[in-house]
Amino acid sequence: MLVIESCSLQVKLVFHLIISIHQHPQKPNHHDSFLQFTFQELKSATGNFRPDSILGEGGFGYVFKGWIEENGTAPAKPGSRITVAVKSLKLDGLQGHREWVVEVAFLGQLHHPNLVKLIGYCIEEDHRLLVYEFMTRGSLENHLFRRTIPLPWSNRIKITLGAAKGLAFLHGGPEPVIYRDFKTSNILLDSEYNAKLSDFGLAKAGPQGDKTHVSTRVVGTYGYAAPEYVMTGHLTSKSDVYSFGVVLLEILTGRRSMDKKRPSGEQNLVTWARPYLADKRKLYQLVDPRLELNYSLKGVLKVSQLAYNCLHRDPKARPTMDEVVKVLTPLQDLNDLAILSHHSRLSQQGRRKKKPEGTKSTKDSPLNIGKHRKDEIKLQLCK
Repeated sequence: MLVIESCSLQVKLVFHLIISIHQHPQKPNHHDSFLQFTFQELKSATGNFRPDSILGEGGFGYVFKGWIEENGTAPAKPGSRITVAVKSLKLDGLQGHREWVVEVAFLGQLHHPNLVKLIGYCIEEDHRLLVYEFMTRGSLENHLFRRTIPLPWSNRIKITLGAAKGLAFLHGGPEPVIYRDFKTSNILLDSEYNAKLSDFGLAKAGPQGDKTHVSTRVVGTYGYAAPEYVMTGHLTSKSDVYSFGVVLLEILTGRRSMDKKRPSGEQNLVTWARPYLADKRKLYQLVDPRLELNYSLKGVLKVSQLAYNCLHRDPKARPTMDEVVKVLTPLQDLNDLAILSHHSRLSQQGRRKKKPEGTKSTKDSPLNIGKHRKDEIKLQLCK
């Protein structure tokens, strides 16, 4: 993480005061529908916060899997329970009390299918916990980088579009919200791979009136933060667009935004990928090799160009998230898979010239097939 802002808010009265006066794009009293849990209830719901119920960990603390009754507060009994995610704040953690309050405030006002739903909270003595809907498939980060089975191209497009819609919603209200920490670990997936943005502790109200930006201390995650924001502390919605471009690259390549295990010239994904994004003849070298040609040729072109535009060094030249959504929407229906193009080419070659029985073509031998596939995809992308 970069520098994290922190502020100590110790009493419940202050918490409710901040919630009530916080200005947001939606109606002012949605937080009233939150469930208020006792610490003992959440302790029971998570099995005493047992280690095997941990879903994840961050600078803020741990996220535990738990179960509650459908009516809310009581720990679940067999047959009548719903699964939830319980985020517990470490008092010495990086996120701090202020970020915890900000997250409750924003999620109390912002409601959209591509934002994670906050169910309730606990503020009791030194305990600070948040209760969310449980996202069955975890984070995009896990699926991209920690699974042996590669995430299919169609799912990558679906997730990308859902996340884009979430950001577009945040930016598009009468009082825009800048997410400020868009990354793969903050994109959660339900059972159908619908994407929802989570972790709003660093979110910030956007510029108002004739202001062009918000000046703030630099927070976020290195490798995702827009360079002009890191340099100046000037925050705009285009800062989120840059971060979206980084995630697009991760989805396209299967590589992390920062990876110290790679050679020095490849550790920063954006720096490594820029030359390939700018040259159609090199685009095929960007695609996650684990996909093995099971991706749309036109989709790769569109996603690559979109990533290039989102990562423009001039923030004003980057697209809006509404424009991003318009580009991504038709990509769901493309079926021009690269592997089909390859098989079609082999079929045509076979019809043109049949070899005597028993002879083998060195062109299509296992040693050469990878090279020819790459050459073919290169030609297709350059058309």
